[in-house]
Amino acid sequence: MRIHSSAELHASQADVAVCREMLRGGSRTFFAASLVLPASVRRPATGLYAFCRTADDAIDQGSRAPAALDELHARLDRIYSGAPAGCAADRAFADVVCRFAVPKDFPAALLEGFAWDAECRRYADLPQLMAYAVRVAGTVGAMMAMVMEVRDPAILYRACDLGVAMQLTNIARDVGEDARNGRLYLPLDWLREAGIDPDEWLAQPTAGPQLARVIERLLAAAEDLYSRSDAGLAQLPLACRPGMRAARLLYAEIGHEVARRRFDSVTQRAVVPWQRKARILADAMIPAMRFESIRVDGPLAEADYLFARLPRRDAAAWAPAESTRERARWPRVEDRVVWLIDLFERLERRERAATGGAE
Repeated sequence: MRIHSSAELHASQADVAVCREMLRGGSRTFFAASLVLPASVRRPATGLYAFCRTADDAIDQGSRAPAALDELHARLDRIYSGAPAGCAADRAFADVVCRFAVPKDFPAALLEGFAWDAECRRYADLPQLMAYAVRVAGTVGAMMAMVMEVRDPAILYRACDLGVAMQLTNIARDVGEDARNGRLYLPLDWLREAGIDPDEWLAQPTAGPQLARVIERLLAAAEDLYSRSDAGLAQLPLACRPGMRAARLLYAEIGHEVARRRFDSVTQRAVVPWQRKARILADAMIPAMRFESIRVDGPLAEADYLFARLPRRDAAAWAPAESTRERARWPRVEDRVVWLIDLFERLERRERAATGGAE
């Protein structure tokens, strides 16, 4: 299952452009981080995101979700058989799967997590929530590392940690929005310990000091995982570290913004101003290349089942189809910083014009 020449690629340049627009419109934070990835990594990373995004959108269809899930598994089967369905995201992801030998267990686990979303499943405690986050985000972190040609299980564990940390941050930021859509992700035991009845609160979601303590605990758990992930970031290919360091810092900053707003994620949604994003991106480019590695053994308990069957790093069957590392060149830092700051300024002006000046 390897691609040996560009003639065998499934995705056209038009498909890549479609996937790029999905990323630009669907996740400004991840899009910003992708801008500081090497070009050789940015294209497959965009294809990976596009498939995850279309899968998420397909499942998020209410009563049609079960049929959509069956269709997604059929699409995944076609991708892994080398005959992707007729959409840009599937063709782009088929190239990623083939070129980087991504084990099917990872996208299959992602679909399982989306199915839990369709069920509006709730989570009794933090371990159950972590099991969900491993599926919908830890898998993506590990697949991103594979796109960077990482095959060391220890680094993949930390990439999974980073994905889970980002998911916990998203949950903490979106408490009110999720509740208004009938969803509750906060650990139920934490809510009860804080004196909050989950059903009553979901029926009438309100902010307050009790809920703030729960959100603060969740963000503390995310911070622990961000710290764990640093050990893996330090071991990524040099040209990839700034982009992934940027993603780590940008998502962590969302949590810091929630904290600045006194952990009120019900009446407001934390947004990191573009000026701060630009500074974070600039800071990510240099420190990411030299921060010290911290050894943390083993995957999260909730992720162990995903990694248990991975081939060892020396297995030829799990090697990427062709090396991209020699093409992973990093442009002059000064030029990239200036360009990014200019980009964010233009995006901010566009957003203000579209919203009439509102945040």
